[in-house]
Amino acid sequence: MLRITWLWYVCQYTRVKKKGGRIMDGKLSITYVPVRDLKSSLKFYRDQLGLEEAWRMGDSTVAFKLPGTDIELMIDLFEEGAPDTVGPMFLIPSVDAFYAANQGTMEFVRKPADIPPGRWATVKDPSGNCLYFYDSSKSQ
Repeated sequence: MLRITWLWYVCQYTRVKKKGGRIMDGKLSITYVPVRDLKSSLKFYRDQLGLEEAWRMGDSTVAFKLPGTDIELMIDLFEEGAPDTVGPMFLIPSVDAFYAANQGTMEFVRKPADIPPGRWATVKDPSGNCLYFYDSSKSQ
């Protein structure tokens, strides 16, 4: 919990300087939690923890409002072969541009792919933690 709180505090508005002067602008907006059983996870997060449902996408994804913040907690059915680690999701201007600028210097475990609001990609840090990046290019 302390780690997630620290990540939220430090990364709510992130400006990370990269080699060569490039900057990634992003806003932490979601904490991603992959789950193996949506029904039991809904019972836990909604019924036991008392979190309020913010939105739902199909039969595999539900987001909850987190008290005192604009950041949401999103549970999503785990896809076989996909990264299965909890991590922050950053809303950035363009996933494709981020990928093009960083594909040689970061370990992308999920290359840019379509999602309903736009595109997303997943990066692993040197310790194996996943960071998720998405854009809202389809809703613009």
